Amino acid sequence: MNKDLLEILVCPITKEKLIYDKENNELISKGANLAYPIRDDIPVMLPDQARKLD
Repeated sequence: MNKDLLEILVCPITKEKLIYDKENNELISKGANLAYPIRDDIPVMLPDQARKLD
């Protein structure tokens, strides 16, 4: 994940910064309790495509 891109990306719901989960290749939004997937090095920032966290 590109560090510069990670610095500017925010959760579309909460507008908070995201945490990169290298193991699962996802961007985590703790406030929204969602994990946004990264597909082909492109973050998919659509809430309906995100995985709900337990």
